[in-house]
Amino acid sequence: MAPIKIRRIGVGPPVFLWHSMFVDSETFDLVTQELGDGRELFLVDGPGHGDSPGPRRFYSLQDCATAAVQVMDALQVAAPVDWVGNAWGGHVGILLADGFPARIRTLTAIGTPAYPLPAADRRKTALLVRLYRILGPGPFSKTVVEALVGPGAAASAPSAASIVAAAFQRGDRRGKYWAMRSLMLRRPDLRPVLPRLQVPTLLMAGRDDAMNDAGEAEQAARSLPAGQFVPVAGGGHVAPLLVAPKEVTRTILQFWATQDGG
Repeated sequence: MAPIKIRRIGVGPPVFLWHSMFVDSETFDLVTQELGDGRELFLVDGPGHGDSPGPRRFYSLQDCATAAVQVMDALQVAAPVDWVGNAWGGHVGILLADGFPARIRTLTAIGTPAYPLPAADRRKTALLVRLYRILGPGPFSKTVVEALVGPGAAASAPSAASIVAAAFQRGDRRGKYWAMRSLMLRRPDLRPVLPRLQVPTLLMAGRDDAMNDAGEAEQAARSLPAGQFVPVAGGGHVAPLLVAPKEVTRTILQFWATQDGG
């Protein structure tokens, strides 16, 4: 795995945050102040995104989970972490909690479908990925914004749309291309993994997220030994962080407090 960029904020028990595909760690900026009160936040730029270059080859979500452990070791983070993953970051967190449970205190996954990309969506997305390789991000900005924030986002949530569009334009173009091929088009079915997870897990889904059905997310939470599901505002995988940051932070802080005995 190529080098992974980390931003560190604050002091206290460790929290790792890994963003959605297409964007970067800046999509967490509206929740970091409250989540970082009395904690140390480690904001990850995933491979090919933000300031992380990413491999020029196929790799897997399991490789990302292993890389996360290597980052923890390199940063000497020995205490179990509270993991907050958005979409892609939630997939990484699920595999991290399954393969390295001693490294995770709690898992929060926001906008993270446990099922694989449906076949029809995969075919359509594969074409877009090939075009992205040739044309770059410019022609696809509106498509990505509407997928991650919701239809009509430029008019209904202009600030959120601007944040996502800017993040999509940033990053290593070739690295992002390989991330799309490796992780989005080859996204595995993680539903069989969920019943094995022993860490307390919170699943959140946008109420209007067409690509992460809330009913499916609630069913996934029921399959977890220590899981709960909370619907939040938003019409795309990233939308809750940008259109309802206070709702998201309140929900996460309440979840953490229950694990603290509060």
